[in-house]
Amino acid sequence: MIEKRPDPNGRVLVIAGSDSGGGAGIQADIKAIMAMGGYAMTAVTAITVQDTTGVHGVHPIPLDIVRSQMAVCLKDIGADAVKTGMLATADLVELVGETLDERARDVPRIVDPVMVASSGDRLVNERAVEALTSVLLPGVALLTPNAPEAEVLTGKSVDGVNGQRRAAEALLKRGAKGVLVKGGHIPGRVITDVLQTEDGEWLLESDRIVTTSTHGTGCTLASAIAALVGQGQPIDAAVERARNYLHGAIRDAKGFGTGHGPVHHGWQLQPVEE
Repeated sequence: MIEKRPDPNGRVLVIAGSDSGGGAGIQADIKAIMAMGGYAMTAVTAITVQDTTGVHGVHPIPLDIVRSQMAVCLKDIGADAVKTGMLATADLVELVGETLDERARDVPRIVDPVMVASSGDRLVNERAVEALTSVLLPGVALLTPNAPEAEVLTGKSVDGVNGQRRAAEALLKRGAKGVLVKGGHIPGRVITDVLQTEDGEWLLESDRIVTTSTHGTGCTLASAIAALVGQGQPIDAAVERARNYLHGAIRDAKGFGTGHGPVHHGWQLQPVEE
């Protein structure tokens, strides 16, 4: 019997909170990474009581436990990419940054700066935003803010493509290697995302799908990109493929729940024939 050696490509360490409803957070991250052919590890930062109607409770994980989860995964399995989700406090942002610098300095980081809810409410305080921009932003392979988050990070209005461009340029100047300013929150029949890297700019368009099943889209997109980057794809190609995957997941959403339902992460999978 020939022993099959494991393929190390596509190992992604996700540092984020758990969503009991399965549509966002760690659960969405794992599904998206698997759909892109990657391998997901997790450092859970919080347990949320959550469904499609909202967040009903948040229970933070102690910082030393978050650090330990990161440390054991990086030491034993290793990582080809790291993806971060909502990091609610400055102390947590600083701990994540320090641990990654110690144990995974050269591993590309995909940072989804989750800080504004769909309702428009701020999810993190000013100290956490400042920590993110000073600790995690410099050298990040890709930052993936939506329009409201880009406004918080830059202080600039982001209400169209020109605003997205200005925000991306400002974040590149602050040290990011790549920035994807998403346009889903900007009204219009067509959604335009602006990607800027050290190598150039891309405008990525897709028809808007009118649906309430959009819970977890940001987590899903960033994790899909991380899985592809972890398999060696360049940022522009990874973003384009991940966007196509997310578009299909929104299109084929099953309408679960009575609020904002989850996307269908497994839409590409074929049922197993009996």
